[in-house]
Amino acid sequence: MDTGRVLVYDRIGANKRETWLLMSLFVILGGGLVSAFLFAWGVPSSQLPGVLSFVGIALILYALASYFASTAVVLSISGAHEVTKEEEWEFVRRTENLCIGAGLPMPKTWVLEDSAPNAFATGRDPKHSHVVVTRGLLDKLEPAELEGVIAHELSHVGNYDIRVMTLVTVLVGVIALISDLALRFTFWGAGSRRGSKDKGGGAAALIVLALAILGAILAPIIAQTIRFAVSRRREYLADASGALLCRNPEALARALEKISADTEPLEAANKATAHLYISNPLKDHSSFLNNLFSTHPPIEDRIRLLRSM
Repeated sequence: MDTGRVLVYDRIGANKRETWLLMSLFVILGGGLVSAFLFAWGVPSSQLPGVLSFVGIALILYALASYFASTAVVLSISGAHEVTKEEEWEFVRRTENLCIGAGLPMPKTWVLEDSAPNAFATGRDPKHSHVVVTRGLLDKLEPAELEGVIAHELSHVGNYDIRVMTLVTVLVGVIALISDLALRFTFWGAGSRRGSKDKGGGAAALIVLALAILGAILAPIIAQTIRFAVSRRREYLADASGALLCRNPEALARALEKISADTEPLEAANKATAHLYISNPLKDHSSFLNNLFSTHPPIEDRIRLLRSM
C-alpha cells in the first residue's frame, strides 16, 4: 500500500469532521464563560432565566447584524471593483466554466488592483458569493494556474466555507464581547457583593473573582486560536476540493509556489481579513507561535499534499 498517497475525499471528510469539532468548542467556551460570569456576579437562581434571556437576545441581534453586514464590509475594506467578461475575459470565463462543472451559481467577480498575487472568496452562501483576485494574480500566473486558484476559491463557496468563516468570526466577536462585559461587571461588583452576603467567605469570594477574571482574559485568546485552527482546516479542504474540481492539483501547487514566493506586500490586507486569502498576505516570519496563531497552514504542507493526490 502506498502510504504517501492522499485521497481527495479522505482529506475532505477529515477536514469537515475536525472543523465541526472545533466550532463546537465555541459553544462550550461561550457557555462556560457566561456561567462563570453569572456565578461570580452572584445572580440569584430565581433571576437566572430572565438574565440569560436578555443576554441571549442581545447576542443573537449582534450576531445577525455582524453576519449580514460582513460581506459588504470585507469588499469595502479590500478596495476591489467588480468586473465583467468583457473587461476580464480570462478570469470571468474560467470562473463560469468551473461553476458549470461544480453546479454552482455564478458568483460576482472582482479585481483588486494590487501587484501582489492573491485571491479570496466571500459571501453568505453560493447564491450571494463573490470571488476576488488581484491584478498581480492575473498578470503572474499561467492560465492553468489561474484556474487552479479560482477552483480553490469556488471550493470555499461550494463547501460553505465562506459561511463557516463568517460565523466563526462573529462567534469570536461574541466571546470577546462577553469577556469584556464579564471583566467590567466582575471588577465593579462581584467581590463586594459576595463579601456583603458572607463576611466569613472573603477568601472564597476572592478565588471566584480571580477565576472569573482569568477566564475572561483567556477566553478571547482561546477563541482566536480556535478561529485560526478552523481557518487552517478550511484551506486544506479547499485545496482538496479545488484539485477535484479543476482536475489539475499540480497547477494549483505551482500557483501556491508562485504566490508564496512573491515578496510584494498586499497593501489592502490586514489582520481582520488575512484569513480570507488563499495565501497569508501578511508574510509573517515562521515560528512556533506564528504557526499557532496563523490563519493558514504551512504552504509547504499544502503543496506536498496536492502533489500526493
